[in-house]
Amino acid sequence: MKKAPTIRDVAAAAGVSVSVVSRVLNPDSGPVAPAKREQVLNVIDELGYRPRAAARELSAGHALTVGLVVTDLANPFFAQLADRVVWEARSHGVQVVVMTTQEDPHLEAESLDTLLDRSVGGVIATPTGGNVEKWERLRDLGVNVVFVDRAIPDLSDVDVVSIENSDSARRATDHLIALGHERIGLITGPASTSTGRSRIGGYRAALESASLSLDPMLVRDVPFRGDGGGDAVGSLLASPDAPTGLIVANTAQVQSSVRRLVQMGVRIPGDLSVIVFDDNPWTELTSPPLSAIRQPIGMLALHSLELVLGRMQGRLPAGARTIEVMADFVPRSSCAAPARLATSKSATR
Repeated sequence: MKKAPTIRDVAAAAGVSVSVVSRVLNPDSGPVAPAKREQVLNVIDELGYRPRAAARELSAGHALTVGLVVTDLANPFFAQLADRVVWEARSHGVQVVVMTTQEDPHLEAESLDTLLDRSVGGVIATPTGGNVEKWERLRDLGVNVVFVDRAIPDLSDVDVVSIENSDSARRATDHLIALGHERIGLITGPASTSTGRSRIGGYRAALESASLSLDPMLVRDVPFRGDGGGDAVGSLLASPDAPTGLIVANTAQVQSSVRRLVQMGVRIPGDLSVIVFDDNPWTELTSPPLSAIRQPIGMLALHSLELVLGRMQGRLPAGARTIEVMADFVPRSSCAAPARLATSKSATR
């Protein structure tokens, strides 16, 4: 069966960019020289290209529809992200179809097929890391894609919006090092994800800068779903040379990790200093309040929506954009000098 021509096929045959074809299909989205417009229309006729329903919505002035694919709505970070994207979309008169993949590549593939059937014009997504061919097919069919929070290395030409993950992990590690900690544990997401790799990289850079050796046993990359965080806490603290500081850089595992610390009777910060990603309302209500990397979810939602709408309306030049938003480090009383150092200082007074 012959593959249906895509908007990229039209652009290549006409010798113009995809954004020019998009403006021809959507007259209100930007100017096109009359001769070039005629050239594009002729190619569309020759190839038998059929603009998708989403493109017709643009030209007819109907409400735009954007798909939002998030990995886990049980994760407070993604629940807040979805809420902010929908809120921002409403202010632009855009409808949002929300799908969740539960970190399952098979569910993600089904979600992408569903969004194609719904004829969305753009998709904002946190990818699981797989389904490269599915994502490429979505784009070949004229759907504009923006990745948020994570990226896929094999799809380097896709727009990405994220926080400065490496910098955030480095600042958290630097804070503990400045307090005198040399054994610092890190619980992060799978190293197969862009966020996991970047946060491990920032942690490693901070240790190297302080001339501290990296002990691989102190780094635990665990799945986003399940209770891997609690298990990692138990394993780390059971080791003969346990850490005196801990960074939980897996947002989905913060509750599991803190719950295990409470169950084990760990005194914070007396026995262990703790920093977590992300700053949920309850992290300030614990005793003591937890130091946190506060991720700017509102800015992630705003930039993601602006990018996907800009692509859909042909207002942005060709070439992928990467936007990294700085997160805030919020120091609270869950961090202090390690017990041995505090005791030493007390004895010298």
